[in-house]
Amino acid sequence: MRRRLTRNDVAAPAAFRNLQVPAPLAGPPGGHNPFAMKVLLVHPSGLMYSEIFLRLEPLGLERVAAAAADAGHEVRLVDLQVYRPDELDRVLGDFRPDAVGVSLNYLANVPEVVDLAKAVKARLPSCHVFVGGHSVSFVADQVLEHAEGAIDAVLRGEGESGVVPLLAALPDKAAKEVAGAVTLEGSGPPPTMLDDLDDHLPARHLGGRRRRYFIGVLDPAASVEFTRGCPWDCSFCSAWTFYGRSYRALSPDAAAEDLSRVREHGVFIVDDVSFIRAEHGDAIAREVERRKLHKEYYLETRCDVLLRNEEVFRRWRRLGLTYLFLGLEALDDEGLKALRKRSSEDTNRRALELARSMGLDVAINIIADPDWDEARFEAVRRWATSVPEIVNITVQTPYPGTETWLTEARRLTTRDYRLFDVQHAVLPTRLPLERFYRELVTTQSVLARKHLGARALAHTAGIAARHLAHGQTNFVRMLWKFSSVYNAERQTAEHARPARYLMPEPPEAVQSPPRDALYIHVPLRVQRRARRDTAEAAQ
Repeated sequence: MRRRLTRNDVAAPAAFRNLQVPAPLAGPPGGHNPFAMKVLLVHPSGLMYSEIFLRLEPLGLERVAAAAADAGHEVRLVDLQVYRPDELDRVLGDFRPDAVGVSLNYLANVPEVVDLAKAVKARLPSCHVFVGGHSVSFVADQVLEHAEGAIDAVLRGEGESGVVPLLAALPDKAAKEVAGAVTLEGSGPPPTMLDDLDDHLPARHLGGRRRRYFIGVLDPAASVEFTRGCPWDCSFCSAWTFYGRSYRALSPDAAAEDLSRVREHGVFIVDDVSFIRAEHGDAIAREVERRKLHKEYYLETRCDVLLRNEEVFRRWRRLGLTYLFLGLEALDDEGLKALRKRSSEDTNRRALELARSMGLDVAINIIADPDWDEARFEAVRRWATSVPEIVNITVQTPYPGTETWLTEARRLTTRDYRLFDVQHAVLPTRLPLERFYRELVTTQSVLARKHLGARALAHTAGIAARHLAHGQTNFVRMLWKFSSVYNAERQTAEHARPARYLMPEPPEAVQSPPRDALYIHVPLRVQRRARRDTAEAAQ
């Protein structure tokens, strides 16, 4: 396991101290690399949803930073969610990195990232620029074309396992030989998964301005990861296609060790589905108890997992679990079946009742189909106002990497990356587009009035006062920002913006696409079979 890293590893030059950008992260003792590079990692700015409800630390990029530093590279990290573009420009000028890596986890950030790559190349022509992350793994060729040579490589798949060989290959123009790398000259072998998730725990001290990260009432909030991947196969989701429907876990000791490094009291557990395996959740809980860690937690899980592993969630409730996100997605069995949730209306109802009985604050998500009419929106409003939970509405969006990208027979009405943020309709709407947004925003505003504005402040006055007393304003600002962000006129007008970069056209719709066409990482069972076959052939 990596040693505990501190700000004293390397001193920051004066220019960086003035910017309050944390010091570079050097490799551990014995990690000297004669080919070490200066590496700057960049996270793009936030999306529409993050303007109100949350702003999360770039946990994946912090783990990639740790992997690069462990190999002896000098690493800095700038998160444009909390730093301004002009501050990034100053870092580029002062640090003059040999390589710049940009995370691209959301399609809506593609134009920003492409333009950033072009700006870096214009300023530092010899600098190697690479991009990695979830969404870009599914559109690597298109992003390379958009960049017109400004991006040297796209790294598909998990960044921790690929960043070190990529950094070694870039100076020799051999990136196309690296597993997971895609270049204009060719592509390497399929990406490889990190052998052990215990390796390369996040280098959180690199990011700076951590007080800006929050999720709802948890202000500030850090993020941690206990598991990675999802064994379910919901048609609208790309988590399972990215990881080859695999599911892996940190050891309980590593999970608790990472949690012990977190200074913030609020913690968001980023796992796609928390505590799928009850014994793993219990084992981490034991370590947390042994280390006497006292935090307040927010996590996501499925309704069926909550019901099946009730005792684990009750144990974490005693440890500080306060907020729970449940992805219901649909209100009836027909809708759940269409999304292949492998759940039921009754399961969802019982899970909500259980969460209420545990005293948890619950948020749920419902996916709005662009085919909804006024009556459907009204029915959702009636249901959502009848329950105590925070109800969020997103718009059904076929993404590259999801099964719906290959099966959706309705044609896209736009190919503007910026609109693929689950807050805009990119499929034909039954209602006129502006009317659809008016119904959507009306529904969201009715739900928001339950939990935002003066009513929310009245119920959370004590929490708000404590936050303000400690200089934390994210949560209080959130309470008043809804109408300035969610606005039917704004969302309609955004469809008319000129688009410099367009997504690829989806292929002709098919009913049952082959799973192999969806996966970024080869499923673990296939890898095991291949290793077994190779071993048998060698005998």
